[in-house]
Amino acid sequence: MAVTFNDIKKLCERHNVKMADFMMTDLTGRWRHLTMPIGRLTEDTLKNGVGFDGSNYGFAPVEKSDMVFIPDLESANIDPFAEIPTLSMIGDVYVIDLPENRRFDQDPRNVAFHAEEYLRSSGIADEMRIGPEFEFYVFDHVSYSVQGHASGFKINADQAEWNSGSEGANLGYKIPRKGGYHIAPPMDKLGGFRSRVTMLMESQGILVKYHHHEVGGPGQSEIEVEFGGLLEMADKTMLTKYLLKNAAIAEGKTVTFMPKPIFGEAGNGMHVHMHLFKNNKPLFYDENGYSQLSETALFFMGGILKHVRALCGFTNPSTNSYKRLIPGFEAPVTIGFATSNRSAVIRIPAYAKDPDKKRYELRSPDGTCNPYYAYAAILMAGIDGIKNKIDPKKAGYGPYDFNLYNLSKKEQAKLKFLPQSLDEALDALEKDHDFLIQGKVFPKRLIEIWIENKRKEALRYRQLPHPVEFETSFDL
Repeated sequence: MAVTFNDIKKLCERHNVKMADFMMTDLTGRWRHLTMPIGRLTEDTLKNGVGFDGSNYGFAPVEKSDMVFIPDLESANIDPFAEIPTLSMIGDVYVIDLPENRRFDQDPRNVAFHAEEYLRSSGIADEMRIGPEFEFYVFDHVSYSVQGHASGFKINADQAEWNSGSEGANLGYKIPRKGGYHIAPPMDKLGGFRSRVTMLMESQGILVKYHHHEVGGPGQSEIEVEFGGLLEMADKTMLTKYLLKNAAIAEGKTVTFMPKPIFGEAGNGMHVHMHLFKNNKPLFYDENGYSQLSETALFFMGGILKHVRALCGFTNPSTNSYKRLIPGFEAPVTIGFATSNRSAVIRIPAYAKDPDKKRYELRSPDGTCNPYYAYAAILMAGIDGIKNKIDPKKAGYGPYDFNLYNLSKKEQAKLKFLPQSLDEALDALEKDHDFLIQGKVFPKRLIEIWIENKRKEALRYRQLPHPVEFETSFDL
């Protein structure tokens, strides 16, 4: 049901709203916002938008930086953290043009929107439904410094094993390293926090399947949500991160989605479950197929596996991403698929047996991605697989229904792996991006700007001396 300006006015009256807050996603996937008194929000605002300087969002060169933001009324909600009652809305970026303003092709929401349009126009399906798993750490202290003469960080979590010998008010019950999976109270000290955030998420229309403590002992948690459309879930990914971070701050804690914040502990992924529907009927189910997957599902998978190294440029876009994607550890790095096998990049859950639930998950992405670009890129790779009938079996991607970590070196040499650095992922994206620009979903200039910016991040990372280098090289 479409939301009208009158609906928004009634919502504001009901909650005694005084301010309107507009949330916009920049190039990297961070929310930025602009706030105005609610009386300034008029129907003209919804038509002509609010002007801002797009160059500060990483999008456009300064000489063409004037843009406008037009709120999406259906995203309207009451911000639970605002001191003054505030209406919050996500929205779309438009370029100022004549005779009418036009949607900005690099805007993350625009890319996700056009990816869904491209899927529908292909005739393959009406929608891709996705369900991300949100993994994150909750810490009690984080400090860091990056300077020419000094560099380092310090993290603390009350429940971490390294605090077992702390003096003062110490009641024990510390979680061993990598011993936190589904751990119960009193060791799990974050259950109440996760439940409070779950209630916030549900109140904002984000339906939660469940939450639990994850493997990482120093406060790693997971919240898994119900499925939704691509653009819908990209919006909800941004909102989930906002709610988690602000709820933690309100309780004197802090949340991070960094893939590998602690050496020797489990990393944070953001596994993405997916399946296609047409006329509300599932397209991934075939009772007689491998793991009950249809030919369409396998072709879609084949496209993802063919392009997955390039996808990493969007799904794993930080230098820290590749401290999680290390062969032989908990993160999947082998380009292949299997049923119930967490060591393969694509895992097919054996418990999802009903036609409407038959799906698989891409296990490589992490929470440092811009979800609009990441989800859209995954969809575009899958569509390419269907159009070109890429059979993952014939392409040599499996199925790998065995533990990939236990193979001999000779057997492992036959496998293909994800990139081992951000630079390597960007190299792959530079060579393999034609599937993204089909239907003008990803503008080529966006891919160029993305690679340019990420190359700068990677270069700075390579240039900085690391503390471990003092340990290994200072005395030589």
